[in-house]
Amino acid sequence: QVQLVESGGGLVQPGGSLRLSCAASGFNLDYYYIGWFRQAPGKEREGVACITSSDGSTYYADSVKGRFTISRDNAKNTVYLQMNSLKPEDTAVYYCKAPIGGMDYWGKGTLVTVSS
Repeated sequence: QVQLVESGGGLVQPGGSLRLSCAASGFNLDYYYIGWFRQAPGKEREGVACITSSDGSTYYADSVKGRFTISRDNAKNTVYLQMNSLKPEDTAVYYCKAPIGGMDYWGKGTLVTVSS
């Protein structure tokens, strides 16, 4: 059974850092693209970062480029999102997604609040 579980969210001051984790079970995530998305209150879900399965290439939304880093630990079957220099506009529920066999699998999300 494919499952994704996000963790690591919380309340942080502007300029602070958080590291989110996306723990996968039921499949080997090193064989699949994994994406991080976020949804702020009243806004649509948007893509933040992704990492490919083939060569581990990474891609970032312009709004987070230079501040966020996505990485993968195959031994732990986990994908991370290191978030630095956080801004209030980064406040959102963060989700990870894995498209497998024509279906999109999502975690339940973890809330990140950036506020002083």
